[in-house]
Amino acid sequence: MAKRLNTSNLLTLSCVTILVGVEVIGAALAAGWAIGGLFQLGREVTWGIIALSVAAGGWATWKFVQGALKIEPVYQ
Repeated sequence: MAKRLNTSNLLTLSCVTILVGVEVIGAALAAGWAIGGLFQLGREVTWGIIALSVAAGGWATWKFVQGALKIEPVYQ
């Protein structure tokens, strides 16, 4: 039995992923920048903290997408 693409769920998941991803990664970027500036850690260390926080934000977004796909299946 062939699975059919549910375009409604696909559109919903695409839009929510963009919204959540931008929010989470933007907040992570701002948090890394704020921590580096607050403690006056220097340019290189601050960029390192920003990179780590953005990577963590990307990971959180990926985990969100995995959970959302379990609830809103794209293929039925």
